[in-house]
Amino acid sequence: MKSKNGKFGVGDNSYQMAGGLVGITQLVDEFYQNMDKLSSSKKIRDMHPSDLTDSRQKLAYFLSGWLGGPKLYSQHYGSINIPAAHKHLTVGHEESEAWLHCMQQAVDNQPYEADFKVYLMKQLRVPAERIRLVSSS
Repeated sequence: MKSKNGKFGVGDNSYQMAGGLVGITQLVDEFYQNMDKLSSSKKIRDMHPSDLTDSRQKLAYFLSGWLGGPKLYSQHYGSINIPAAHKHLTVGHEESEAWLHCMQQAVDNQPYEADFKVYLMKQLRVPAERIRLVSSS
């Protein structure tokens, strides 16, 4: 899982570092497992349907393209504006941090290089913050 030139965010390096779609799907599955088991994430879990099948696929497909891999989300669902898609939800600091905590726990358990884990979480803070800023909270 070494990146071609050591630069995350260039070409498909981040996608490759995440293990491609298989690795991303593993990350997403663990993320949603964390959301189900961590009491601190109850509010954000309640924003999702009881059956997470579609949510899991949408997040995995989104992350695929977002990390420089195939643009699976747009191929299957059309274009998306992440902040606008979440605007109807009440997402404050607590909810944003709960989402990031679930993702951090999932990232920590992946076989990624340590510097990629740090990079990935830093990048994920950007859309999380944008969602919080446009939320109806």
